[in-house]
Amino acid sequence: MTEKLNVCLMNDSFPPLIDGVVNVVTNYAEIISAGLGSVTVATPRHPEASDNFSYGVVRYRSLNITEKLCGYRMGYPFSSRALDELAAADFDIIHSHCPFASTVMARVLREKTNVPIIMTYHTKFDIDVKRALPHKIMWEPVLKFLVNNISSCDEVWTVSRGAGENLRSIGYEGDYVVMENGVDFPKGRADRSKAEALRAKYGIDDDTFLFLFVGRLLWYKGIRLILDGIKRLADSGEKRKFKMMFVGDGLDREEIEAYAKEIGVYGYCIFTGAVTDREELRVFYTAGELFLFPSDYDTNGIVVREAAACGTASLLLKGSCAAEGIKDGHSGILVNADAEDIADKLKTALSKRAEIHAFGENAMNEVYVSWDTAVKRAYDRYFTVIEKCMSGKTNRNREQVLSDEFFRMIDGITDGIQQFRGIPAEIRSRNNRVIDKLLGIEDLFGDEEYKTKKK
Repeated sequence: MTEKLNVCLMNDSFPPLIDGVVNVVTNYAEIISAGLGSVTVATPRHPEASDNFSYGVVRYRSLNITEKLCGYRMGYPFSSRALDELAAADFDIIHSHCPFASTVMARVLREKTNVPIIMTYHTKFDIDVKRALPHKIMWEPVLKFLVNNISSCDEVWTVSRGAGENLRSIGYEGDYVVMENGVDFPKGRADRSKAEALRAKYGIDDDTFLFLFVGRLLWYKGIRLILDGIKRLADSGEKRKFKMMFVGDGLDREEIEAYAKEIGVYGYCIFTGAVTDREELRVFYTAGELFLFPSDYDTNGIVVREAAACGTASLLLKGSCAAEGIKDGHSGILVNADAEDIADKLKTALSKRAEIHAFGENAMNEVYVSWDTAVKRAYDRYFTVIEKCMSGKTNRNREQVLSDEFFRMIDGITDGIQQFRGIPAEIRSRNNRVIDKLLGIEDLFGDEEYKTKKK
């Protein structure tokens, strides 16, 4: 083992795709390759990819199975060409950030090289799987595969304690290490004049309190709670002026705006659309005065840390993963998953504006973690994992054999779809908005390599 490690990072998504985990992997790659060690990212091919990075990227064959459902591609993790290229790189450690194809490929690579695997559990995948596959006969084999895949790794990390408990709830029985993600914003507010100009652009004067949400506009982010809370605040007779700004876009945006109109709060809301420029986004966070994020889905709440970096405190659900590390009434506000409670807290915020601003200052000083700090902590842990594995100490469930797990999972889904076709159409249509796509999924299995493997 050398002082500078050669690291293989794996994830099922990578630019041009953008999501929270892509942001994690790119930060790991950039910071490690900038001086800590060497990095290669292994990820599925994408037709629009242009890999002009300061580190290596190995693309392997991908299937369009999931692209039709949710915009992602499923990597084919048995690509001999990619595996040979990765095996020749002489890695010290493999770090997978997705428990599906990436971890399958990591396991195959480990068989070739005897290099330990770390798997970071970022997302409540059971929720995502059940949302994409609307019936137990389809999602059960996927979750079983997911747990088996994670259990096969030498060490499992989660981004929060709540993420770890979610992992346990779906059947994982091993240990895990909490390894928090960082924020790529520098600590400190954006230029004050830019924040003032942004507020002026949207007609927000100095007397108007600005509540803020940043992220994908999806119902499960707690947006209905926000709107219902705003409705109750507006109906309470509150005289102080306020606005609710939603920064982002998403599949549910049209429904969200329609609901805001339906309950009569659209006039209090501002929908800006997606903001991709990170410096511009810092201005939005700085212009806002209280960040609203009543989500029990998110496992880490990077947006909460981004807001803290800019001196903006957050309103969060008690017991949620996003609320970990937040002190109620000091660096944020914790609420029940109840619109009335949210409205009460918002009304208090309006009357104690200076105190809310002080909460933001506390959050900036106590909650913020830079990506440099987060990645260096992880990098130090790499050495520990390598040493443990060299001495025979690993969390790996050695009874888990890779064999045909991947294909049994695919077969389980397709068998489930065939059974699902027998359910009356009027019942199917109430289950999931992607049902028509699911019923046509057999048309996606045109990959000759897959057909050959099944034979």
